[in-house]
Amino acid sequence: MPRHGRRTFLKVSGGVLGGLLAGSTVTAAERTDRYVVKTKGKKTPTDLEVVHDLSEIGYAVVRASESDVKRSKAVKSFAPDVELDVSDPTVRTRAYEGDAEDDDLYPYQWDKQALDVPTAHETTKGEGTRVAIIDSGVDASHPDLVVNEELSRDFTGDGLGAGVPGGGDHGTHVAGIAAAQTAGTTGVAGTAPATDLVDYRVFSEFGGTNGSFATIVAAVLRAVEDGCDVANLSLGAYPIPRQGLGSFYGGVLNKAMTYANKEGTLLVVAAGNDSADLQHDKNLISLPNEGAQALSVAATGPIGFADALVAGEELESPPESPAFYTNYGTNAVDLGAPGGDADTSLTDPVGGVPAYAYDLVFNTVTTVLTDDDGNYAGSVPGYGWKAGTSMAAPNVAGAAALVKSANPEYDANQVESALRRAAAVPDGYDKTYYGAGFLNVVDAL
Repeated sequence: MPRHGRRTFLKVSGGVLGGLLAGSTVTAAERTDRYVVKTKGKKTPTDLEVVHDLSEIGYAVVRASESDVKRSKAVKSFAPDVELDVSDPTVRTRAYEGDAEDDDLYPYQWDKQALDVPTAHETTKGEGTRVAIIDSGVDASHPDLVVNEELSRDFTGDGLGAGVPGGGDHGTHVAGIAAAQTAGTTGVAGTAPATDLVDYRVFSEFGGTNGSFATIVAAVLRAVEDGCDVANLSLGAYPIPRQGLGSFYGGVLNKAMTYANKEGTLLVVAAGNDSADLQHDKNLISLPNEGAQALSVAATGPIGFADALVAGEELESPPESPAFYTNYGTNAVDLGAPGGDADTSLTDPVGGVPAYAYDLVFNTVTTVLTDDDGNYAGSVPGYGWKAGTSMAAPNVAGAAALVKSANPEYDANQVESALRRAAAVPDGYDKTYYGAGFLNVVDAL
């Protein structure tokens, strides 16, 4: 474990202590002007306004009244599109002082240390692969991120375009975990820094469609069309009944996810932050991580990293221990990976930041700016901490890119199989939190 003095901590800059995503409240609002329709014979409706053509899987998203949808002869069945509103709990926020460009921030990345990412990079850094981030938007102006803006796409319709954090900084943090650059001596490291990073934004805080079920499905299919080897989905909703509309939405997702897998795009999905036993929750389902062909990822994290880093003390819990908030379940989780844990009683400041923050995942963030009217006015890139299965998933997505890079002939199932074979359940821990086990990037290669 590296040891660094207080002066090193005081020089960390530019970031914001991000929200701890565990315990988020998710509510769903049905749209009355947009519907997901199952078409007859996989034909796109010509008598309705088509927002997203999903003919690859026999569906479409249309903008119309319910009566018009019912009258359409091209529609077999339908359900209203659903927008998700995610309200994170209130947590302490703090900016850093100093200049990040003067420091190598890798010492704060316990997740990359636990995965021994530098050794994996001796084999590959993800060259020749492509990873999609289906999220709140990736800040392409961040100096530690290289985004393929030509392929990137905004699915929200808010007019801001892609490559901007129009739905908040969550997607920027996720993207950095998967693919932050390692050139030079500044900033942080991503698991697959040489992959081609594509931003598919499905959340908007500026008047666009926000977290729509239909746009998420459309983004998955676009990732397939654009030749993405991996698509990361650090999003979801729980609990959803398996019956009724839940069955309809599940059917759409299953078709989209099965199609993606068949075409070679591995879908890596966060397992969720509800502390829920997904194996024994009866008639409820968590989507999309319990959808067909999803590689569902639970979160792990240490307790006491700040004291270990500063004073060389032993960790209270190791990086592979299950996070307190993570969902779990023997057949509902495929892998465990670093997503961050926290004992919020550890509030004593270390370098001006509460000690518990160091047990979260440190990577790229950005501050979204607005004008006096609340309109988007740019962003200020930085570095900061967040925790959640949202952070665990991109560690796996980056690892999948490394496996694909080292084995370009592998299909999606073979990439997942390599990750699962290399993983192992840590001694003394319950398999229900890990599926095949804790992520082992080096052995997967």
